[in-house]
Parts: sequence; C-alpha cells; structure tokens
Amino acid sequence: MSTAQTEGHFEKLLLKKIRSSIGQAPIPIQFNPEGSRPSEITGTDSVVIRDRRTLARIVLDPDVGFGDAYMEGRIEIQGDLVRILEDAFHAMRSRRKSWYNRMFSGWLQHVQNNTLKGSAANIHHHYDLNNDFYRLWLDSRMVYTCAYFPTPSATLEESQEAKLEHICRKLQLQPGEKVVEAGCGWGALALHMAKHYGVTVRAFNISHEQISYARSQAKKEGITNRIEFVEADYRNISGPFDVFVSVGMLEHVGHEHYSELGSVIHRAIGNSGRGLIHFIGRSRPAPFSAWIRKRIFPGAYVPALREALEVLEPHNYAVLDVENLRLHYAKTLEHWLERYELAVDRVSAMFGPEFVRAWRLYLAGSTASFRAGLLQLFQIVFAGSTCQQIPWTRAHLYAAEAGCEEESQWIHARS
Repeated sequence: MSTAQTEGHFEKLLLKKIRSSIGQAPIPIQFNPEGSRPSEITGTDSVVIRDRRTLARIVLDPDVGFGDAYMEGRIEIQGDLVRILEDAFHAMRSRRKSWYNRMFSGWLQHVQNNTLKGSAANIHHHYDLNNDFYRLWLDSRMVYTCAYFPTPSATLEESQEAKLEHICRKLQLQPGEKVVEAGCGWGALALHMAKHYGVTVRAFNISHEQISYARSQAKKEGITNRIEFVEADYRNISGPFDVFVSVGMLEHVGHEHYSELGSVIHRAIGNSGRGLIHFIGRSRPAPFSAWIRKRIFPGAYVPALREALEVLEPHNYAVLDVENLRLHYAKTLEHWLERYELAVDRVSAMFGPEFVRAWRLYLAGSTASFRAGLLQLFQIVFAGSTCQQIPWTRAHLYAAEAGCEEESQWIHARS
C-alpha cells in the first residue's frame, strides 16, 4: 500500500469515528482538503473539514478540537450553524467526555481558579474587551443576560426592560430599602431599581470598563445620590442591606467558592433579608465546555440547581420561588446572534477574523444548548429565617403585565 493510500485509509478511519460520535444526527461530514475538488455534499446543512490534523484533534477532543478548528477556519459550515450544533448536541448528550477533555478540563479549572486575583484576570479577559464591541449587538441598555419575553414577538429592548421589571417584582422592592448587587454588568438593573423603585443601591463589579460606563449612566440620569458603583470583588460586600441580588454572576464564582458567596450574602442581609440569584444552570452536574473556558469565558462553571442551593442552605435561607427561563435565553441569543452577524465587518476590524468566528460559535453554540435543553436559566428567590416580607401569592409577578394596579399582599411570618 502506498503512502497516499495509507494516509487515505487513515483519514477515512478518523472520519468514520467522527461520524459515529454524533450517532443519528443528520449532519453530512466530509474531509475535503484545500486544493482538492469541490465538496460533493449537496445537503443544505453540512460540515467540511479541511486538513488531517483537524480530523485527529476532533477525534481526540470533539469540544476543543472542533471549536479551535472552526475559529481558525479549518472547518467550514455550510448552512445553519445553530441547527447543526443543536442536532449534534441532541445526538451526543449521553456520550462521555474523552479522557483528554476530562484532563484538559481539570487543568483549566486549576489555572483559572476564581481567587481574588484569578477572578480579576478572568473577568478582564471577557468583559473588558471594548464597550463599543458589546454595543454593536446588545440592547440599548447594554444588558448581557437573559431577557424576559412577555410575548414571543416582543423586541429585545422591550424584553430586557421586562426582565428588569420581573426581577424587581420578584424582590418586591419597597421605597427606602437598601439593595446590594453582586456583579452588576453595565449597571442596567441597579439603575432601574434606583430610578423606578425608590431604593438605594450599592453595586459591585471588577470590570473597569463596565463600572466606568455604569457610573457615567448614573450621572447622566441624575441619580448618583441613590446609587454607588463599586469597582471591587463581591467578596468585599458587607452589610447591612435589605436585599441581595445577583444576575449572571454565579457562573463566574466557581463551585469551590460557593461557601464564600453564601457567607457574603449572610454578611450582607443576615437572617431578615431577602434576595434573588439569576444564573445559567444545567439539569445535572457536569464540567462546563472546555472550549468556552479556553477561548471565551475563563473560570466559568454552570451549576445544577442542587449545587446552586449549596450557596443558601448553610445559612438556613428559605427558597421562595424557582423559575426556569430556558426558552427565553434561547430567544435572547437568537437576537444577539442576528445583530452580531450584521456587525461582523466592524468586529473583524476591531479584533480580526478568528475572533469573529470564535464569538459566532460561542453565540450559536449557546443558542443550540438552550434549545436542546443542555443549559437552563434559573432564577431563585430566597429569604432569611426571620424575613417578614413573604408574598401571599404569585399575583405580584404578573400584575404589572396584566395592567393591574392593586397593591401586593403580604403574609408576615408573625401576625
């Protein structure tokens, strides 16, 4: 057998292994090196692999191998990237990670540990890219978390405002209360609470770009007397406050630091306060994508619901409400991806073509993950053992949507 025949046989074996790994997924895959004749694939959705090294890397580690190859342009996707990924996720959901992926994932967890120093580096990598970049595809308030769609046809702007309102109604904020927010992003929720609910807010974040933007918005809206944006780690929070809220930060804490977060919450609101944690989760414990941690979100961990409760249980916090907004996040990501695609020329001018492909894959893969049910979006409302403000029913969550102006009814722990 000639060298060319041997190589061809090896390529076919690798390709067969890749195809078998995605089981019954209807995804045509072809090895078609640069310079060879055009692909014979005629389907609307297909994957074309351009070199032998990529074949081997995908067999060794489908997650990182595919992600890096797509980012570097060594894999071409013909058709709908989100649909291809969703089909693959459905087919591969029960398959065990390769030994290489488990080893690499463990190494990433070690080097990206969310210590005080590690968290600063991890957050800087993602959030301090450039405010102009995020402005290209987020809504006008710069909200980078799951929206809440009152109807499937609602706009992204309408739905992000509805999300802010949904959170405030869940917390049943009262004028004069003191609220602390851990991980405030560009400040949209803190600004909304201070402006519309008469509370004072102290919001913590370690992203310099985000904090600078939030402070400028507070000054622009004339509410600097009711809101303070603190450029510091959440571990610097101390009380007393009436309410604790965290939206989209738990994913950056790391499972090994949940006890620290729980202690911070208890230090902030004690046994009499209440709070809400909004986070990306999953149905059962598993390592988060190694490729996303390598290229997009260093230090990220997505917990199962029971893992997230480890933050609250040591301090005897009672869970009042749990909601899963999975399909809302899928739709949020659809809006983001559509806007991102319209801005790819400007993104490429900022960061280059590899960055464009990496973020396209991140947004498309996240959309597919929520559609396929690999990821969930949880909101947990909780209260301390002596908290006196506990809703009698859930009517307050939807009264505003229905146009109801009745005051919320409360049941007190001691009447």
